[in-house]
Amino acid sequence: MSVTDIKNKVVALTGASSGIGEATARELAARGAKVVLGARREDRLRALAEELGGAYAAIDVTRREDLARLVGLAQERFGRLDVLVSNAGVMPISPLDDLDVDAWEQMVDVNLKGVLFGIAAALPVFRAQGSGHFVATASTAAYKVVPSQAVYSGTKAAVRMVYEGLRQEAGPDLRVTIVSPGFVHTDSPGHVSNPEVREQIRAARDRMAIPPAAIARAIAFAVEQPREVDVNEVVVRPTAQM
Repeated sequence: MSVTDIKNKVVALTGASSGIGEATARELAARGAKVVLGARREDRLRALAEELGGAYAAIDVTRREDLARLVGLAQERFGRLDVLVSNAGVMPISPLDDLDVDAWEQMVDVNLKGVLFGIAAALPVFRAQGSGHFVATASTAAYKVVPSQAVYSGTKAAVRMVYEGLRQEAGPDLRVTIVSPGFVHTDSPGHVSNPEVREQIRAARDRMAIPPAAIARAIAFAVEQPREVDVNEVVVRPTAQM
């Protein structure tokens, strides 16, 4: 396989119905990958899968069996799974004094447990194949915590550490990549429950955010490398972001 060859790789993606997930599905499909799309919004998934010639499953990453179903769909439809992109994430951030415990649980369930469930689903498949590539979307919040983002940063830092541990255990046949975006122009601010924080995030996004396609290209860069090259960590942020 050449350095820039993604053609015919089977890639399953979570959070694929919009934002970074949708952009990544489009980027990889344009390079010849066979995409298997997972997210909660079935109508958007169906339309995207039809456009890209891929498969889809309406899934909730907080349910372990749903991740197993997504991986199984890739095997059933295309005979194998080469890459799992764990991209689903939420950021209903707020000051800790708001005591939004439901949002804390949601971030842990989606951002961290959703990634762990992906590992549980794909790792046996990759071991049996003798090859495979894990990719997870973290965040620059994994490197720096700021007010109102304590729990969100905690989940992203945890994903980064889990993936580093996975890399160390993976051995010579599997690859492990963390891609950490900065401000990206998505609808994430709409999920922020605290009105003041929501407006701060939206203003920062509108001022400096980069398009989801920029992150998609970073993921494609890691995926396209020959199997003996493991791109472990990529940070992509706007030039204006501190």
